[in-house]
Amino acid sequence: MAESVERITAVCRLAPRRPEAHKGDFGRVLIVGGSRGMIGAVALASNAALRGGAGLVIFAAPETIQLQVAVLCPCATSVPLACNAAGELAKGSVAQMLEKAADCDVLAIGPGMAVGPGQERLLLAALEQKKPLIIDADGLNNLAAIDGWSGLGGCSLVLTPHPGEFARLTGRSVKEIQADREGAALAAVRGWRKRAGDRRDLVCVLKGAGTVVTDGRRVYRNATGNPGMASGGSGDVLTGLTAALMGQGLAPFEAACLAVHCHGRAGDLAAQAIGQVSLMATDLLDYLPAAMKEVSAQSPLCGPVP
Repeated sequence: MAESVERITAVCRLAPRRPEAHKGDFGRVLIVGGSRGMIGAVALASNAALRGGAGLVIFAAPETIQLQVAVLCPCATSVPLACNAAGELAKGSVAQMLEKAADCDVLAIGPGMAVGPGQERLLLAALEQKKPLIIDADGLNNLAAIDGWSGLGGCSLVLTPHPGEFARLTGRSVKEIQADREGAALAAVRGWRKRAGDRRDLVCVLKGAGTVVTDGRRVYRNATGNPGMASGGSGDVLTGLTAALMGQGLAPFEAACLAVHCHGRAGDLAAQAIGQVSLMATDLLDYLPAAMKEVSAQSPLCGPVP
């Protein structure tokens, strides 16, 4: 008999903030990524985490680019990850990341990260630590090279692949995936969870038109968003937003559903104002507040009062 699935048709919202709340009440988010040629990705994710309500955001980027990234996100603090003489991530960067992750509530890894042995070491260490983890972009490309990754560690895990990244993770063709996006995402998550012995929360966000969010038991198909969002950096914004919502206490599945809805709605509001053709990822940051405000006015609570 086929395993049943619960279909989720609506997102929930964050609880109102108490008047006496402080920044430590709204989550400490660590975002790891960046490389030469891709400094914008980790900056977009960091700024999106701040727009998503995170109280504190720290990014960890190679020391060769850390200062350039910092200029793009002045409200975040940062960690310069050690590099060797060739500019590649040094082994000491793992200890730096883990030291900072110990003080944070959620970790996101991958935006602009590039692929290589140093990045793979960071990813393996992130899988083994205990804080909830979001893996995106080159984090997923490094993940695809690690045999048996779903059985490593036990932290709560959210993967946010586009169809190409999902194809590399599953060994299926993009054409096959796009023919049945929901079925492909469900099958993959169930397989990963089985190999992990069901000892971790694992959510897949299969991005694209009608983004699919599933934990293998529930599935949500997003209805917001438009083709104007098909540009570089859009996924980095989603990563930061998801991390912020998890840092504020939402469970991985609920956070992912709310994030994709608000991310797409921000894109719709931006397209209404400036058109789809001119839309770029930084516009999503500008319209996230309005998108999240709409949800706050219309949706039921889905998390604890901070």
